Amino acid sequence: MKVNVRGKNIEVTPALIEYAEKRLSKLDKHFDDKTDVQVVLSVIREDHIVEVTVNVNGLMLRAEESTGDMYASIDMVIEKLERQIKKYKTRMNRSLRQRGVRIMSEKHAALEAEERAGEEPRIVRTKRFTLKPMTVEEAILQMDLLGHNFFVFSSAESEAVNVIYRRRDGHYGLIEPE
Repeated sequence: MKVNVRGKNIEVTPALIEYAEKRLSKLDKHFDDKTDVQVVLSVIREDHIVEVTVNVNGLMLRAEESTGDMYASIDMVIEKLERQIKKYKTRMNRSLRQRGVRIMSEKHAALEAEERAGEEPRIVRTKRFTLKPMTVEEAILQMDLLGHNFFVFSSAESEAVNVIYRRRDGHYGLIEPE
């Protein structure tokens, strides 16, 4: 991993850099040598904030923690990243297993589709969730972590409900109300 540590409103000491790199080395087993890790240490009033962004093969993992102690913030942000990685790997493994099952049952699915062709489309599932205000970048990260093609969120800037979606060309689209 290539770790880049920088500071905002704080002079980053060699001890802080060494500690951050040591703690991030726990994540080495999940990434290759080309993985970029950006660490931003900042201080706002009494809050010591650590933001870590990991760019892995087009996937961005991001975690942020704020405490009264910079070292505690680093520890907590590493724990948060570990949970995200575990969650992402679990979803990827589940997805791969399901794809294997889907290939075997394509004929069965085609037969079921023919049987349902005469039915009217209907709502078969309803989801409810709270809308957390976030930036577009955070919404994209959440969408990628969830493995979805779209994500509904409350914009932190406009406080309106927005939808971010993945386009066929691999880029993202944003739907905002007027």
